[in-house]
Amino acid sequence: MSTAAATVTVRPGQVLADLLPASRVRDIALVLGGAALTGLAAQLSVPVPGSPVPVTGQTFAALLVGTSLGAGRGFLALALYAVAGVAGVPWFAEGTSGAAAPSFGYVLGMLLASAAVGALARRGADRSVLRTAGTMLLGEAIIYAVGVPYLALATGMSAAAAIAAGLTPFLIGDALKAALAMGALPAAWKLAKR
Repeated sequence: MSTAAATVTVRPGQVLADLLPASRVRDIALVLGGAALTGLAAQLSVPVPGSPVPVTGQTFAALLVGTSLGAGRGFLALALYAVAGVAGVPWFAEGTSGAAAPSFGYVLGMLLASAAVGALARRGADRSVLRTAGTMLLGEAIIYAVGVPYLALATGMSAAAAIAAGLTPFLIGDALKAALAMGALPAAWKLAKR
């Protein structure tokens, strides 16, 4: 096999998933895989004292899926994850399902965040450490912008109580998740260019 045949051509406007040979089967597999990855990551769950929302790997997976697959496929993967969870697949945080959980707003926020980070990734926002950091922080902000108000409405908490229970305890973990993405995504692009 020649070196030219093994080289991947990276073009502007691509996300990592675009480096695979294009087909409908690829896109379907990526969407199914993104939903499954998010469901599996949601099972990495640690309860937070005083909060109905646990720390999970779910948000990291959702942002990674959106960034790696792009806005359209990322949104579809998270939509499949949400619809299947509402239909009864027990793959929300702590093995739950349904839309009644106070943390369901975070799932809805992940839908929007996956599309936003995917759109930014098409513009190269996942190819350097600093831009990846900004992309992940924006994605997290979108998740909280939907999740925290939903938490307040679902539980009857005040805005201050919802922020204290649904945002503040998660900031350090989210900084760590962003740091992981800051290393992983630019490194994946560097490997792809070799």
